[in-house]
Amino acid sequence: MKNLGFLLLIFFASGCVMQKKYDELLAEKLKLESKLQECDDKLLTTYSSRDSLQSITTQLNKDTARLGKNIRSTSKLLNELRSEHEQLNTHYNNLLNNSGKLSSDLAEQQKSLLVIKDNLEKTRKLNEQLNADLEKREKKVLELEEIIAKEARAARSLKDKITNALLNFKGSDLTIEMKNGKVYVSLAEKLLFKSGSIVVDSKGVTALQQLAKAIKNQNNIEIMVEGHTDNVPISGNQKYLQDNWDLSVLRATSIVRILTKSGVTQNQVVAAGKGEFSPITNNETTEDKQKNRRTEIIIAPNLDQLFSILNK
Repeated sequence: MKNLGFLLLIFFASGCVMQKKYDELLAEKLKLESKLQECDDKLLTTYSSRDSLQSITTQLNKDTARLGKNIRSTSKLLNELRSEHEQLNTHYNNLLNNSGKLSSDLAEQQKSLLVIKDNLEKTRKLNEQLNADLEKREKKVLELEEIIAKEARAARSLKDKITNALLNFKGSDLTIEMKNGKVYVSLAEKLLFKSGSIVVDSKGVTALQQLAKAIKNQNNIEIMVEGHTDNVPISGNQKYLQDNWDLSVLRATSIVRILTKSGVTQNQVVAAGKGEFSPITNNETTEDKQKNRRTEIIIAPNLDQLFSILNK
């Protein structure tokens, strides 16, 4: 019995030892399983990192190839720039060697530039003055053109008025025309005077009175009365008539007196004699001589306003 108890004691003691060992092994197993799981997780992480690294490596290889290409291109460009730099450096050195001459040339060019600038400023001012003068002249020309046109209209109107006033006289006795803005009334000798006389006939007086009536209210006109003769010397020995010149002047004066007595303002009229020296045709025939024996009354616009504008 004692042996049995001892064996039981040993069995139980041994069982306790085995249970403890089992527990330790179980704990070790669990610990190892935990480490194994941890290693599996790390392995998975490592695989994932490896894949990422492989992707990065692939990208790096591509970038390396591209950078290599860029490096080769940059190296080529660098070599070209170095070559260009050497050329520029050589040129720069040459410029430095010639700097004295360049400085002199530059100073001369600057001096010339200042002269050109000064001339340009003078030219600009002159151009401004010329433009201002041109504007004034254009304005003056417009004023003159307006006055000339006005005078031309007035002259045409006056010609029509004179023509109407002298309608009762023969066309062979007088002519009325416009030349150079002036009205020319040419009266034949037979309408005004007897041969060699300076006294106006009654028919001529009537014609001159009609003419005076048409022009006496025209304040802006000037009237020139010109006497003309042929080339036949005057006959007889007269006190106041030495030649055709005297005859032409005195005839013009007689006509001026009739005009002024008929209302024409005295300071508007001038008497002039041209004798035989302004014929309208030769004096070879009797008819030609008759044409040259005439009195011309030239009615012109008063140009004082024009001269006033010109003298501004």
